[in-house]
Amino acid sequence: MSMRKVALCSAVLFALTVGALAAETPNLGKPIDPKDIAPWDISIMPDGTGLPPGSGTPAQGAPIFAQKCAACHGDKGTGGIAASVTAGPSRATLDGGKTIANFWPYATTVFDFIRRAMPYNRPHSLTDQEVYALTAYLLSLNNLIGPNDVMNAQTLPKVKMPNRDNFIIRFPERI
Repeated sequence: MSMRKVALCSAVLFALTVGALAAETPNLGKPIDPKDIAPWDISIMPDGTGLPPGSGTPAQGAPIFAQKCAACHGDKGTGGIAASVTAGPSRATLDGGKTIANFWPYATTVFDFIRRAMPYNRPHSLTDQEVYALTAYLLSLNNLIGPNDVMNAQTLPKVKMPNRDNFIIRFPERI
């Protein structure tokens, strides 16, 4: 058999095999509707893109923290069975552990993490108002905002975190 016939036979056989395999899918699931994705599309960018409407103050966040966070993070965030979220004065080093004041590059990341993952036993269960209030409370505990400052989609991205400039951005073109 000539090389041409072998190549042609191989191509036809390959096409038939791929076609047969594609036809034998398990037909599991169904296409998801964009409106079903929307409640879970909750990413917050460093510049505040994606922040929802709402606001909160440290005073509003204190009782929420006491009720939903202190059991793990300790009184006023000083640590418990989970990590401390406060560790003395803010500084641009990791001395004293990775806390909000010295490790998180953006205040919006604090909001995003709380909204997405806390409380650990019921993630994504807090309202946007509660997340703003908790974020304000934690930023206030770390002396990054004042006790009466209001955090919302406009003010939160403006909070300058002490260690922001000490991070190397892996893909700067994506920001």
